[in-house]
Amino acid sequence: MAGSWDESHELGSQSDDSFQYERQHIEPIYDAFICPLTKQIMRDPVTLENGQTFEREAIERWFNECKESGRKLLCPLTLRELKTTDMNPSIALRNTIEEWNARNEAVQLDMACKSLNPGCPETDILRALKFVQHLCQKNLSNKHIIRNADLIPMIVDMLKSSSRRVRCRALETLRIVVEDDDDNKEIMAEGDNVRTIVKFLSHEQSKEREEAVSLLFELSKSEALCEKIGSVNGAILILVGMTSSKSENLLTVEKADKTLENLEKNETNVRQMAENGRLQPLLALLLEGSPEIKLSMASYLGELALSNDVKVFVARTVGSSLINLMKSGNMQSREAALKALNQVSSCEPSAKILVDEGILSPLVKDLFAGPNQLPMRLKEICATILANVVTSDCDFDSIPVGPNHQTLVSEDIIHNLLYLISNTGPAIECKLLQVLVGLTSSPITLIGVVSAIKSSGAINSLVQFIEAPQQDLRMASIKLLQNLSQNMGQELASSLRGTAGQLSGLIKVIGENIASTEEQAAAVGLLADLPERDMGLTRQMLDEGAFEIVISRIIKIRQGEPRRSRFVTPYLEGLVRVLSRITFVLADEPKAVSLCRDHDLARIFTELLQANGLDNVQMVSAFALENLSQESKNMTRLPELPTPGFCASIFPCFSKQPVMTGLCPVHRGTCSRTDTFCLLEGPAIARLVALLDHTNEKVVEASLAALSTLLDDGVNIEAGVAVLCDAEGIKPIFDVLVEKQTEALGRRAVWVVERLLRTEDIAYEVSGDPNVSTALVNAFQHGDYRTRQIAERALKHVDKIPNFSGIFPPT
Repeated sequence: MAGSWDESHELGSQSDDSFQYERQHIEPIYDAFICPLTKQIMRDPVTLENGQTFEREAIERWFNECKESGRKLLCPLTLRELKTTDMNPSIALRNTIEEWNARNEAVQLDMACKSLNPGCPETDILRALKFVQHLCQKNLSNKHIIRNADLIPMIVDMLKSSSRRVRCRALETLRIVVEDDDDNKEIMAEGDNVRTIVKFLSHEQSKEREEAVSLLFELSKSEALCEKIGSVNGAILILVGMTSSKSENLLTVEKADKTLENLEKNETNVRQMAENGRLQPLLALLLEGSPEIKLSMASYLGELALSNDVKVFVARTVGSSLINLMKSGNMQSREAALKALNQVSSCEPSAKILVDEGILSPLVKDLFAGPNQLPMRLKEICATILANVVTSDCDFDSIPVGPNHQTLVSEDIIHNLLYLISNTGPAIECKLLQVLVGLTSSPITLIGVVSAIKSSGAINSLVQFIEAPQQDLRMASIKLLQNLSQNMGQELASSLRGTAGQLSGLIKVIGENIASTEEQAAAVGLLADLPERDMGLTRQMLDEGAFEIVISRIIKIRQGEPRRSRFVTPYLEGLVRVLSRITFVLADEPKAVSLCRDHDLARIFTELLQANGLDNVQMVSAFALENLSQESKNMTRLPELPTPGFCASIFPCFSKQPVMTGLCPVHRGTCSRTDTFCLLEGPAIARLVALLDHTNEKVVEASLAALSTLLDDGVNIEAGVAVLCDAEGIKPIFDVLVEKQTEALGRRAVWVVERLLRTEDIAYEVSGDPNVSTALVNAFQHGDYRTRQIAERALKHVDKIPNFSGIFPPT
């Protein structure tokens, strides 16, 4: 006897003893069933001329080997020569074998059914599963036997086993059972079978994940099951994650990817994939689907939250198609396309791609179309898209958008935008203002917008939005006005000085007692950009208490108000710039002087000199101190000398002036930081000297400007020099002259150095410094007329030019 089927087929690593009860119920194998060549049970037995029987495939291979090797044609069993290779089918034997197989398989199938029970030993379950696999692989028609025996639910139950080996083999068996069998796939669709399989995708054991993915791939070949798999919460998300995983093996990644390709047959699955970052299927349908599918996909694309990288990918892939859909006559398609384009255009690189694809012209056409052609809600989306795309780095002054080759900054286009801003609702007004904000953010397109606004006289209308109750509308208008302020500062100042209350609205925004916001930073930036010497605006700001609000906000920020906001730096810079404008009107406005005294602005600006890392704050504060210090000589209280007595009038020897103590050496009178803004009181001088070594030349120039007031006409220059000597400021000033980073800084440095060199000791010491001499000679040769005059005087102080050689006439 040749032994049982189990001995001739490897069902597992278990010994035959572990399955003795199976042997006892299987009919013995007859020797006639075994092929002499393969030692296996024959499936297609054939008989040769000598009456010997072999497996057809095996004997054909033997004959071929004889022929190829040039040997005689021999019978492999008798080794006698054969006359022919003719083979006769052994039909009776084949039928007998098939009947034997059927009887044995029926017995084994029954045993497998009994073994597929959670209470059975692991080895029995593994052998039963292996038998089911063998039965299915032996003949596809056997799969109906498995189905009819209700084995599929039993195998599914094995997925709940505590044994990892059992779970893995059950997954493998289910895959073999459903391969190329739609009926078995239908059974797998029942109940929670699919959900159970999906759970294995997140198992820690890679083998279980691999088997689960392979099984899902087979199931996904059925369109009915595609919907079922997609409906399991998290299934598509996990599969998408596996396709991009670097920790999975390549086979698993490939199977996950193919599974998703099969799931693409279902539109709902395509949406889920897009939601989880796999956009290609949705975009493919948008490009190649029917009009209804294109509409559906575009609609869903407009609802998705996309990362910036994905927006760029979408713009490149379907940007042109969406633009064409936007131009269609179907209103639903236009709406879907506009919503999708709104999503895609919201980052600069993708917006630029859409501009290159030609979005501007149809967008402007829709925006300016009559209400009967496009509803206002869609015009709002058009305005939003346009606001998005104008932030991209494109040549909007050269891209045609109208029938007469107009561009976005052509006068009639801007006039149309301004008309819409004044005659639509807040939502679209906000977006259109944002369009103008984008266009005015570039110096190239700013000029055209400014020209059109001036020609339309629309500045007053734009200023009115400062008082809009809608925060986003208000902020858009403030941003626009800030962009315009560099070119329309005087017009803006005049408009704000009106009686409509816009200035009050701006001050209210600035003073809101909340963490620094983008709106506050923009509002204070707008006010700071207006002409600083506009007396009328400054007086109105004084009357409305604007400076008190600004001072309060600066103090709160300096005292450590929470700085979580990213806008706190531009907000503080704007506040300091607005506050500094009060120092430009001190000579003509007593209220300004009183405010500076009441709030000790000299102290505030001195403290702001230490705002390290905030160059603009330090620069503006230094210039403000220059303005304050220039007024000191006009505000200092000169001492009242006693009237000479009778004797003094007769005898001059009795007319000696009394010694006055406690006077400011520079201003020759009674000074203080609070009352006369004198820099000598407090740490201002030391801090200004320290800033002469700053890396920002504008900060250096501002500091030098403030220090130069100690050497100005009308003060005691010798005393001013002495103050700078005490503060160790002489050498840094000469270093500024030598290093001269800008023309403006060079001119100011030459002026200060000339004043210093009037002191003989300094002139004598510097005369031997070739660097200073070279810098003065360079200024004398290449500076403007005024600088050359001053440089000549400085060179005379150090005896580089004789006193009799006046090149420039005295002034």
